Amino acid sequence: MKKNQQGFTLIELMIVVAIIGILAAIALPAYQNYTTRAQVSEVVLAASAARTEISEYVAAEGALPPATYVVQDQVSEFVSGLAWDGADVTATSQNLNGGAVGTIVLRPTVNANGQVEWLCGGSIQEQFRPASCRDF
Repeated sequence: MKKNQQGFTLIELMIVVAIIGILAAIALPAYQNYTTRAQVSEVVLAASAARTEISEYVAAEGALPPATYVVQDQVSEFVSGLAWDGADVTATSQNLNGGAVGTIVLRPTVNANGQVEWLCGGSIQEQFRPASCRDF
């Protein structure tokens, strides 16, 4: 008389649980990095709003605005403020994953044609900044 197997053995269940544990150990840090990158992109977006203002000023006046020029402040869950100091646009982050705080800095230069070229950098770790924001 043949006996049919009616379920999984203990070893089969343990192997499945181990595989799920290994996958979770790999996926969790990757997901946290992904969410941090998304949060940093909001900081870059806030700085880009000031980039537009500065570019419009240069188009109208032919030079960068003075340090007294005030850009429209962008405040959100991940952006605590935005500032122009006459040379750089600085967006300060807040509440990033792990409580990290840093800055995204956009540095304009006016070329011979009167157009503004931008460099992007900052104190936020390079791995979290977009590839286009790793100039300095």
